[in-house]
Amino acid sequence: MKSLFDKSSLDCSKRITKNYSTSFSLAIKMLSPKIQDDIYAIYGFVRCADEIVDSFEGYDQEELLSEFIIEFHKAYDRKISLNPVLNAFQEVVRRFDMMDLVIPFLKSMRMDLHKTEYLTKSEYEEYIFGSADVVGLMCLLVFVEGDRNRYNELKSSAMKLGSAFQKVNFLRDLKHDCETLGRVYFPNIDVKNLSHDCKIKLVAEIEADFKDALIGIEILPKSAKFGVYTAYKYYRNLLNKIAKTEPEEILNKRIRIDDFSKLFIVSKSYIRYQLNMTL
Repeated sequence: MKSLFDKSSLDCSKRITKNYSTSFSLAIKMLSPKIQDDIYAIYGFVRCADEIVDSFEGYDQEELLSEFIIEFHKAYDRKISLNPVLNAFQEVVRRFDMMDLVIPFLKSMRMDLHKTEYLTKSEYEEYIFGSADVVGLMCLLVFVEGDRNRYNELKSSAMKLGSAFQKVNFLRDLKHDCETLGRVYFPNIDVKNLSHDCKIKLVAEIEADFKDALIGIEILPKSAKFGVYTAYKYYRNLLNKIAKTEPEEILNKRIRIDDFSKLFIVSKSYIRYQLNMTL
């Protein structure tokens, strides 16, 4: 009756997704039902690791992350774990042969425990690759149902989308990252005194990532296209809001899109999708 435990494990990952991110929950619901569970399993794993390094202040985060990593490898080797999140995730990793993507992700999580400033572009890009790009690639493998030819065709765009999402998060969470976590991700930028010109430069960099990402979104399988486009539109709207916000305000509060606006974005995206309009 392991199937019942597996279902319960997925339910746990779904609950984590819904509790932590209304935007991604909405986007996942726009995916074909046949791939939703795998994406929930990926998000649950990624979110747990991220919470260890970002939110569990006052606990031994180094020990917690090390134990999490060890338990993941045990789950993968044994094909089972009593940790529901790891149990759901290991099955997806095994089925799609994505261990090569999990390793750099966990490396970036370790970096968050020790590294507080990224002084060079190469360090910055290495962190983004491990923390965001590979997550997009994990999802891409699910979207193309393990077809490595389609995966390689779409790989570059998927990485650009992951990078864009992460960079928007960096800008949105500038105050929290800098003041609470003591981290500065953008190299060669004084984030404590963010200038208008620096903000424009960062926004332009992210816009270029989104432009490249859209090329891949347009040729995604139908089962994934609408859900990914919904997430894309949400983050594009968030970036547009940041672009219109004064640097001083970005440094003093977290920029958000309210739930009503999120629903409007989904509705508008759905209409465009149904009318088969050009993305």
